Amino acid sequence: MVLEDYKDLVGSAASITTILQFFSGVFVCLDIKKKGDSASDSVLPFLGGCIIGALNLKYAMLLEDSAMLVVSLVGTLMNIAYLAFFYSYSSCKSDVSKATIQGAVFAFSLLYYAQFWEDPELVEDRFGAILTVLMLLLLGSPLFSLGEVIRTKSTTSLPFPIILSGTVVTFEWLIYGIIIDNIFIQIQNGVGLALCAVQLSLFVIYPRTPVEKKKD
Repeated sequence: MVLEDYKDLVGSAASITTILQFFSGVFVCLDIKKKGDSASDSVLPFLGGCIIGALNLKYAMLLEDSAMLVVSLVGTLMNIAYLAFFYSYSSCKSDVSKATIQGAVFAFSLLYYAQFWEDPELVEDRFGAILTVLMLLLLGSPLFSLGEVIRTKSTTSLPFPIILSGTVVTFEWLIYGIIIDNIFIQIQNGVGLALCAVQLSLFVIYPRTPVEKKKD
């Protein structure tokens, strides 16, 4: 394949862009700080980022892929920092703590399964399939608030920086997945790119400012 000659270049570009994407969480945190409370925001992007980051780290070890390894480590650490910030500004810390504990138990259960339970010859494919499903759920999580977006005719509840950067990143990793011929990376990022595109279209249809505020 001609693209194989560009494997290192695409992998490096995808890694750098992904690490830059992690900084999109800073804008979400600044918005939370401005509001003084994280009640109107979902903890899922940050908590999910911690879980997916840890699982991706394990998957990168299975693939022995240095590009994915570095990105996964950085992503996990940064999302832990974002989660801590979210918690500090939460007016309902017990709910955030409960969700975090549940997420940690879930992540460690899957890591334990991959390390000790699964057949070493099958773990790469099976763990990759599990990770693909979880990745798509995380990428599509903003769509869970679609009802609120339609009801308020506003995209205020959607994390625009994360969605926009996610579009770029999923495209690059899709190309990388094609180059290394990994079906799970291709599915994760192919469907993820489509989900991000749908979410971006909502910003075209609906404004960031709620209709009620515009009338006022």
